[in-house]
Amino acid sequence: MRRCIQCGTCSATCPFSHVMDYTPRKIIYLIREGFKEEVMSSFTPWLCASCFSCRVRCPKEIKITDLMYLIKREAIKDNHYPQKAPIVLLTKESVKMIHKNGRISESYLMGIVLLKVSFLKLLRMSGLGLKMLLTGRFTLIPEKIKSRGELKKILAFSNKKVEENSK
Repeated sequence: MRRCIQCGTCSATCPFSHVMDYTPRKIIYLIREGFKEEVMSSFTPWLCASCFSCRVRCPKEIKITDLMYLIKREAIKDNHYPQKAPIVLLTKESVKMIHKNGRISESYLMGIVLLKVSFLKLLRMSGLGLKMLLTGRFTLIPEKIKSRGELKKILAFSNKKVEENSK
C-alpha cells in the first residue's frame, strides 16, 4: 500500500465506486493514515464486485481486490461491520454455509438472509419462493457434498496461508 501513488485509477475503473462510501483510492489512503474505524465500518469492501479491474489497471500493481477481501475477513473476525447490511449478511452466511455443507443452497441462503434483514421482506418473497419450490427450482433441504472432512482440511490450510500472507 505504501507504493500507492493515489492516482485514482482504481476508483475510476471500479464499476461500483459511484455507490461506495469511500472509493478504493480513499480506502488505501485511510488505511495508510490509520483510520481503522472508518475502514472497518465502510460499505466499500462489501460492494467490491471482485472484477479485478482495479488490480489490472493499477500502475503500481497493488492487489486492491485482495485488500478488500482482507478487510472483509478482518471485519467479520472482529464482528465490526455494517450490521444488518444485506451484502454483509449474504457474504457471512455464504461462508458459513460453505464451511458447513461444502456448497451454497441458494433458497436456504436467501431465506436466512431475508429472515435476518427483515421478516416482512421474507413474507413478501414467499410467493415467489413457493412457485420456485413447486417447479423444482430449489429445495428447502440444504445440499451437502460428500467429502466435507476433506473440504474442512483444505479450508483450514487456505486460512492458515492467508493469515501467514497477511502478516
